[in-house]
Amino acid sequence: MTERQPWYKTTLRWAQTNLTEIDPSRYDDPWWRNHWRRTRVQGAIINAGGIVAYYPSKFPLHHRAVALGDGDLYGQVVRSARDEGLKIIARMDSNRVADDFYRAHPDWICVDVEGRPYRQADKYVTCINSPYYSEYLPRVMEEIIERSKPDGFSDNSWPGMPRERICHCRNCRERFFDYARLDLPRAHDWSQENYRQWIRWNFTRRTELWDFNNEITTKAGGKDCIWSGMISGDVLNNNNRFIDLKEILPRAKIVMLDHQRRNAIDGFADNTEAGKRLHEVGGWDKLIPESTPQYQLGAPAFRLASMPPAEVRLWSSSGFAGGIQPWWHHIGAMHEDRRQYQTAEPIFRWHEANEQVLVDRKPVADVGIVWSQRNHDFHGQGKAAERTMGPYRGVMKALDRHALTYLPIHADDIAGATGRVKALILPNLGAMSDAQARAVEAFAAAGGAVIATGDTGTAGEFGEPRADYALAGLFGVHRGEGSRGGTEPIDTNIEVSSRHTYLRLSPELRAGVDGPTDRTAAATSETRHPVLAGLEQCDTIPFGGYLPVVTTDAGTQVLATYIPDFPIYPPETSWMRQPRSTLPAVAARTADSGAKLVWIAADLDRCFARDDNAEHALIIANAVRWALGGNAAVTVEGGLGVISPSLFEQGARTVLHLNNRLLTSRVPGRQDRLVPIGPLTVTVPGEKRGGARLLVAGTTAPSRIEAGRTVFTIDSVLDHEVVVLE
Repeated sequence: MTERQPWYKTTLRWAQTNLTEIDPSRYDDPWWRNHWRRTRVQGAIINAGGIVAYYPSKFPLHHRAVALGDGDLYGQVVRSARDEGLKIIARMDSNRVADDFYRAHPDWICVDVEGRPYRQADKYVTCINSPYYSEYLPRVMEEIIERSKPDGFSDNSWPGMPRERICHCRNCRERFFDYARLDLPRAHDWSQENYRQWIRWNFTRRTELWDFNNEITTKAGGKDCIWSGMISGDVLNNNNRFIDLKEILPRAKIVMLDHQRRNAIDGFADNTEAGKRLHEVGGWDKLIPESTPQYQLGAPAFRLASMPPAEVRLWSSSGFAGGIQPWWHHIGAMHEDRRQYQTAEPIFRWHEANEQVLVDRKPVADVGIVWSQRNHDFHGQGKAAERTMGPYRGVMKALDRHALTYLPIHADDIAGATGRVKALILPNLGAMSDAQARAVEAFAAAGGAVIATGDTGTAGEFGEPRADYALAGLFGVHRGEGSRGGTEPIDTNIEVSSRHTYLRLSPELRAGVDGPTDRTAAATSETRHPVLAGLEQCDTIPFGGYLPVVTTDAGTQVLATYIPDFPIYPPETSWMRQPRSTLPAVAARTADSGAKLVWIAADLDRCFARDDNAEHALIIANAVRWALGGNAAVTVEGGLGVISPSLFEQGARTVLHLNNRLLTSRVPGRQDRLVPIGPLTVTVPGEKRGGARLLVAGTTAPSRIEAGRTVFTIDSVLDHEVVVLE
């Protein structure tokens, strides 16, 4: 007899009405039960306790919702969910307490270096090293289990206070000294050993807390009553909260993904990336439901206003391409803006109808983009958003723009990338361990291509400086003295020319291109390296970024060099004072193993993420195309650079997601309309003769076989299309 699968492996669609303190007086149970049915959800996340209790807790300091009285809204919703056959997660939100709690237990509260308690609005912030977490919260969870027997627990504020503040309470002082034999840091100073150790200790403490909470809930509620704290999809957010994804994700039976907020940088492509990255670390057999707000959550946020349906569709379908499951989320049990109640149903019904091809599958990709949280911390330090996340984001967006398939690969998992991907990209992976560097060399020795950018390998795993790049011997590129430019955004004042820099492409071809006679241009019969394809009509391209000074060995070909800054204004002065330098910006070589190697010293990845300069993305994509030898897993023609593919295998079945990334808003993650793109001609591996089933359009496109590959045409893609080939 087949063993019955636990709830965390089978519950694909989730609902959450995030209760507010006044909801006990206005919760419409019949309406919400019907909404669960209409949206085809299988599980509900229900507010239980923590900052606010929605049931009559026996603990006097467990603050009850203001409108609760002697009622039990949590228990009422649980009973209704059980009647509807739903699985139940008891939601906690537990890192703050009210004034009466503080007066009773001041030693459970985070304090600054002067001993003053940290507050957030009218609440006091609790310390994860205090008995609040080790004694009080466990008793609350045991009480909830005794009353309602939930299937599991989650908590969106479980990691406690983020790193912007340092807690100096007695509990922290004693625990940190036991860990590092050092005093707590008094300030955020990456040059100090006790601060670096404090960072490492805090990651360890959150992992210990994860294990501890699971011990509590599974002991009281049974082996499947797991605790799974909510996790952000944003790497830097997880760093800020000390959530070690490499440690936590393998532990999580289900990943409750709290990845909602819109900003001026991240777009819909980031949701696909987040799903792939979390699966790569946690496992592709794991479910990752994602809280998707039906209200406006951005900058600014409007909790009571409806999010445009187009935006919800683009966000959720981008998540599906990364292996994410849907979870609708409302704040409060009643809204006057009722548009948000209409958005989820078509998305969730489509998901139910097609769930069999959206889970239990294996990703297929050409490229692995390497990342690690330690790189963001110990190389990015206090400027990780610019130093390390910018390059990573730029590479991802460049591949997305050029319809190249990728997977995020953790730096500790490089050894397993051989045979899975054809090329690795190391986007300013400055902090690398010796083992990680050796794994890259082994990947290249097996014939895999490697593309490195910026200051990759300039330091050890925890920021220990190296005399030369860890991969200098492989690439024939060595770290010199100094740098040019900077990593921060360029001053937009036209009078400031300190970053008005360019790159010179080699060989120079302008003598053979139509234009005014240029006596400095020598005629040449040479051709350019494929990394510079598409730039034949120009000898220089704009730069404006950061360039570490490097030197190259014989056998490493320099493809582009640096042109120093010169005036922008007035226009009469805007001419190159130093048209050439010997500073390499892009270099390439082929190793004895046949591995193709490219070092992009100039931070074109960071620049593309920030400035969206098309030439920068083109060079990154060209480096990948050269590495692949023209054999990309998927090709998309006619997509105008806004259709992104994600490929999966499911036994003998091929599943291809095509996501429309066309932006109609100046904020990348905001959108109030959908614009169809097409027609598209798509090529995928293998000979699939049964036609291409289009699960969104509800039709079948004829397919043909060309050179052992399957080719088909799609009329248009609105928000997304999922193609199945048998």
